[in-house]
Amino acid sequence: MAVGGFAVDGPVSGAVNGKITASVVITCIVAATSGLIFGYDIGISGGVTTMAPFLQKFFPAVYRKAGEAERNMYCMYDSQVLTAFTSSLYLAGLAASLVASRLTAAIGRRNTMVIGGLTFLAGAAINGGAANVAMLILGRILLGFGVGFTNQATPVYLSEVAPPKWRGAFNTGFQFFIGIGVVVANCLNFVTAKRSWGWRLSLGLAVVPAAIMTIGALLILDTPSSLIERGKVEQARQSLFKVRGKHSDVEAEFAELKKASDVAKEANREPFMTIFERQYRPHLVMSIAIPFFQQVTGINIIAFYAPVLFQSVGLGSDSALIAAIILGLVNLASILVSTGVVDRYGRRFLFMEGGIQMFACQVGVAVLLAVTTGVSGDKQISKGYAILVLVLMCLYAAGFGWSWGPLSWLIPSEIFPIKIRPTGQSISVAVNFATTFVLSQTFLTMLCHFKFGTFLFYSAWIALMTIFVALFLPETKGIPLDSMNLVWEKHWYWRRFVRG
Repeated sequence: MAVGGFAVDGPVSGAVNGKITASVVITCIVAATSGLIFGYDIGISGGVTTMAPFLQKFFPAVYRKAGEAERNMYCMYDSQVLTAFTSSLYLAGLAASLVASRLTAAIGRRNTMVIGGLTFLAGAAINGGAANVAMLILGRILLGFGVGFTNQATPVYLSEVAPPKWRGAFNTGFQFFIGIGVVVANCLNFVTAKRSWGWRLSLGLAVVPAAIMTIGALLILDTPSSLIERGKVEQARQSLFKVRGKHSDVEAEFAELKKASDVAKEANREPFMTIFERQYRPHLVMSIAIPFFQQVTGINIIAFYAPVLFQSVGLGSDSALIAAIILGLVNLASILVSTGVVDRYGRRFLFMEGGIQMFACQVGVAVLLAVTTGVSGDKQISKGYAILVLVLMCLYAAGFGWSWGPLSWLIPSEIFPIKIRPTGQSISVAVNFATTFVLSQTFLTMLCHFKFGTFLFYSAWIALMTIFVALFLPETKGIPLDSMNLVWEKHWYWRRFVRG
């Protein structure tokens, strides 16, 4: 098996039953619905911020600026207060994700998902009934705590429950439901944008995906690893029987999980200190680099502001919302591609193919905007060229959808040993939220000042991350979680840390 350009040969220890059962499929689908709330929020935020009644009520200065006849297309929606509405969620998510590592260790993965769903539901209700900006921001903060908890717990849950051979496919379910949430939100925005109270409906209906995932989480068992970690050994065995099938021999896998948990307990070290030890250097680097790189692809920014972006480059309000829906559907379809091939061709192949595709599309958009609107952005772009921008953005979204989208949740959730797995995932989610906050708070200002150069900025990062993957990310497909140390020991660079 290829690992960072080198090979890992021979069998891996802890081989377990890789059979797909109806129970594991249903369990993973129900758990993955946690992605709905994150996706719904991403899709709703961008659409609501283009609705005139919403802007008139909460951001009148932005509404007046957007209505000016002569305005640079890149600067229409440049407002720090408006971006604070979107990005405040990510500061709250950052704080929640750091707390969530202790929470998942203490009360389990499933219960953390339930708490996240209930918190998100409360935030959605406040936002739907908001009377002022303060209520909007309070609602966003509660939404942030909700996605902070669920984004930390769900990928770990999926990786721990799925059979090793198909772990990648099952884990992509989280990103798939994020994609469904984005598409549903964009479709809803298209309908509600025509009504003066439509923004309330869009924001308030976030209670629906929150209720779906919360009820779903209450109906499933926690992961065997989490139950063993909390001393519920017999419940853990029953949970393993349930997901592997009643007639499966789970004793070998159960023994490996118990052994890994016992080793972790014997160490009795603070996880946030342990993760900084030299032997976990590659894990720590990946838990920081992968989510950081995912965000500097620019995807969430384009998803947040897709309607604003397409309206800025010459599509009307309705057309801009339709374009955002198309973008979301393309991303959704590409995630299904990833589900089908991630465990066949591996993580590295998809990362690199997707990176090359995204790089070409971002450069293409930058060149097209520079040529058609001028260096200053004062020229009006024709509808034909605006549609070409949409086509390039769709190709870009497809590249992301089968690479950095699902794999950025998968890799951090599968590389850590159990004793630092919640901590590693917390760091990963925290970095994701921190980077998203900075980018979402600065994107509209960057678009105003950098103009088409904004897309070159992201393309440069995509080039860097593709090189990083080629050199430093080992292949992890099909490796049992408790045998993951083998890929680091065989890697040309990381072996000096894990062996030393």
